Amino acid sequence: MTDISDPVATVDGAGPPRRGISAQARESVWHTPDRFAIRRIDWDSSTDADAPPRGALLFLPGRADFHEKYGETLDGWHAAGWHVTALDWRWQAGSGRYYADSHIGGVDNFSTWINDLAHFWADWVASVPGPHVLVGHSMGGHLALRAVAQARVEPDALVLTAPMLGFVTPIPLALQSAFGWLMCHIGDPARPAWKGGERPGDNAQTRGAALTHDADRYADELWWRQQRPELDLGPASWDWVNKASDSMKVLAQPGLLESVQVPVLLLAARFDLLVSVGAIRRAAARLPRAELVEFGSEAAHELLREADPVRDRVLAHIDAFLARFAPGAAR
Repeated sequence: MTDISDPVATVDGAGPPRRGISAQARESVWHTPDRFAIRRIDWDSSTDADAPPRGALLFLPGRADFHEKYGETLDGWHAAGWHVTALDWRWQAGSGRYYADSHIGGVDNFSTWINDLAHFWADWVASVPGPHVLVGHSMGGHLALRAVAQARVEPDALVLTAPMLGFVTPIPLALQSAFGWLMCHIGDPARPAWKGGERPGDNAQTRGAALTHDADRYADELWWRQQRPELDLGPASWDWVNKASDSMKVLAQPGLLESVQVPVLLLAARFDLLVSVGAIRRAAARLPRAELVEFGSEAAHELLREADPVRDRVLAHIDAFLARFAPGAAR
């Protein structure tokens, strides 16, 4: 594992590291079997004999996302005794780009991301004591669920926040895949599917409102994009949209989600403007050991970065779920 040098100041003992990297964490690079360099960050679990390790938690961010946005949450889990790791997806955040135009998000196939996760998981579980927990947000939640359903990873518990299991779009579900295919065949599939933000029609103000009600936490994200320009990623390509639809069809295969025996906690916002709460409900109904928690108009897409009254409830649900299904050693 190769350490990354970075000029951003660390934050240690001065509250949650929302605009800095905790001195207790280290950023480094993990190489895939094909030698692609993927960025990671780790907080080691406590080695205090009076406070045995709680277990290990791997966090997977969403599309165009990066671990810096979740520093306070990851640091909080570490303070609770977890070994915490967060991993970039190939071709986003600090791990390169798919297109020459670095502002457009793309992927050759969602299976590439599943393969990367499976290889990393095998290395990771061999190196850190369990129980092993997987937490995925948005696109990260989609990929985590697919990897579990296809038996590529086997966590003791799976937590999905606003998982990308369907899009919020006026296009009927039955036509979404065909529409993505059509848009790839009537123009350059590498062209952006929308102009900016996280969805068609977004501007700076509407993008923030679609993500969180907490203006300060949204400002943190913009600060990080200025401090580390390599994190900045704009809209996805039409090819990405098409590949995402293909991956959703994989999860829709009869019997696939029904075969999952891992306990799954799904957290959703009923008025999410990015991912479909209906799709999340349908997935929860198919999963044998699923628990679904929904939030109302007080919550937007980024549940872990919402205003404190919502965020505190989200974290409490996660903590209670893990206490039951990934209890670890008594602390």
